[in-house]
This record gives sequence, structure tokens and C-alpha cells, in this order.
Amino acid sequence: MAGLYVHVPFCTQRCSYCDFYTQTDSRLRTDYLRALRRELAERAAELDHEPLDTIYFGGGTPSQLPIDALRAIFRTIRAHYDVSSCREITLEANPDDLSADYLRQLHSQLPIRRISLGVQSFDDADLLRLRRRHDSQGAIRAVGRCLEAGFTDISIDLIYGLPDQTPEAWARNLDVAFRLGVSHLSAYHLTYEAGTPLHRQLLSGRIHAISEDVSVRLYRLLIERAARAGWEHYEVSNFSLPGRFARHNSAYWTGARYIGVGPSAHSYDGRARSWNVASLPAYVTGNLSGRPDREREVTDDDMRYNEYLMTRLRTMWGISLPHLRDTFGPRRLAHFLRHATPYIASGRLVRLHDPADTIRLTEEAFFVSDGIISSLFA
Repeated sequence: MAGLYVHVPFCTQRCSYCDFYTQTDSRLRTDYLRALRRELAERAAELDHEPLDTIYFGGGTPSQLPIDALRAIFRTIRAHYDVSSCREITLEANPDDLSADYLRQLHSQLPIRRISLGVQSFDDADLLRLRRRHDSQGAIRAVGRCLEAGFTDISIDLIYGLPDQTPEAWARNLDVAFRLGVSHLSAYHLTYEAGTPLHRQLLSGRIHAISEDVSVRLYRLLIERAARAGWEHYEVSNFSLPGRFARHNSAYWTGARYIGVGPSAHSYDGRARSWNVASLPAYVTGNLSGRPDREREVTDDDMRYNEYLMTRLRTMWGISLPHLRDTFGPRRLAHFLRHATPYIASGRLVRLHDPADTIRLTEEAFFVSDGIISSLFA
């Protein structure tokens, strides 16, 4: 089973923290749709008739696309891909795009059944700083409209670790999130990406990053509140009601094949990664002329092993030792166990023998997971 990612680069305005490839000029939208449908058709053979398990519309702001544009994209997908067993189709959305009529059409005319809402905060001062278009009440109302339209699989994104954020303010965000009736939460610590407005403010001294101690307190609070609500912490930054984890993202973390279409989209076939040019004009010109602007990198054994560790140890499922041995051989297994043993002794990794021989990070180690995992690399 494989995944399909569709990158929609259009946004009404740029958020102050975002470094994804997006643009606020929608004049090329018609040409983008033509190029996207051509890429979808021409790349379907890369999957060797493997059925799609998940489809994910990300961005950018996919909810900027009108219903007729989404219908045209799905016609192309159905014509060239096996969607007979597709279990999850997600649309990322901004709360202020989701009118009751738009949601009704999404649910009645399209196979989209999962909405991922870019809320980011339920604090209006935070939303202004992040340059989000909605306010906190608008986000809450959007969730309500999703539920009224029949969507029962709703995810929200939150950002924590904002300048001057206190544990009390973060706790108020979480109180709202866990009583909304959604089934999934992605919570990401703010990263000051070079070139973004927030990064420039940080460099100029207009804002200050919170301390590591406060970051740890915020993350622990997140874990505690999720557990109290009965949610599963299934990946470093992701939480869900039992069994309601995001299938598309989980496929990334477990090494499944996927095709990414649209400008800047990435793909993986099990041995090589490829990515489209991060320019809408170049993407349109390349695909419509039959000369797509795409780069490709073949991964070697060390790269695949390191990526295997990085992705799987971020999840509650961890590393299956028999699977690691079968995939990379006994020498790699011995290397992993040798480097993992000190962390098992210190309580940052745990080895479980039921139902299989598995090693995973403990909850306390999730916050420092990158350092632990990189020390296990080849």
C-alpha cells in the first residue's frame, strides 16, 4: 500500500513562522491545476499498480481550492490510481475557509473524510503574532461546522514554545483542544526558521526564545493532559484517541512508499528520494512542456538505516529487532544493541518482549529524542 501527497502552494497571507513553499499570488492557479493533473497521470506508473492507502492534501492552504478544482483532481486520481482500498483522505484547511456550504460540498461531493485544521493557538494574541487569519472563536466555530457537516475525523495543529509563553497559557490551549470533540492533535514546538519574520524578530532582539526548562515543562504538560484525556501519544508530536492515529503520516514514519505531486513535493520509492522544484512558475513550465524539474537522490545502506531509526523511534511502535535484523542484517542489529544498551540502562529506552522483541523511547526521552537517535546512527 502506498501514499499520495498533493501540495497546494496557495495561501492568502504568509504566517510569520512558516518556511514551507507557499505563495500568495493565485494567478497561476489554473495553470497549476493543469500541471498537477498532468504530473498525477504521468507518475502513476511509479507505483507499479500498488493501491493507494492514503491521500493527503497539504500546503500551503488546500482549502483555498474551490470544490470544482478538487473534483477535477479526484477525477484524475481515480483514472490513474487504484483507490479501491484507500482508507484515509485528508484535507488541510484554515478555519476561516470552512464555511458551512464548503464543508457540506466537501462531504457530499468528494471522498474527503478527514480534516486537518491549522489552528496553532486558542490565544488571540498568539494568533496575531503568528499572522493567522482567524481568531480563537473562529477556530472553535470551524470545528463545530466540521462536526455538523458529518466529519468525525478531525485533527488540529497547535504550536507551543512561543515567545513569553507560560505553562498556564499553554494549559488553557490544551483545555480547549481536548474538549472540542476532535480525534487527533499535532503539537509542534516553535522552530525559528531562517528567513521567516519570527526569526528576524529573534535576531533583532524584539522577541526572545523561551528557555529549555520552560520548553520541557510545556511538553510534559502536553503529555500529561493527553494521558488524562485518554489519548495515545503515538509519535513525538502527535496524539490521538485510541486507534485514531493519522495513517498517512504514520506511513512516512514506517518507510512506506509515497508519491508527492505539486511544487516542492517529495517522494520516496523505498530506495530513492525525489523532489519537485520549489517554484510554481518552474513547476508549471516543466510539467506542461514534458520536462519536469525534479531532482533525485539514491539512498545508500547507511542512509536507509539511519532514516529507519530516526522515523521509527519517534513512534510508540519503536524498533522491532527481528525486523531490523531481517532488513539490515545481523551486523546492524549488533551495532544498534551495543549503542542502545546504555540508554536502556538509564531508562531512556525500554525493551519490550511482548508481543515482539521491540525497543522504543520512553515518554521522558521523547523531548530529547533527536540526540538519542542520532547517537545510534551508523
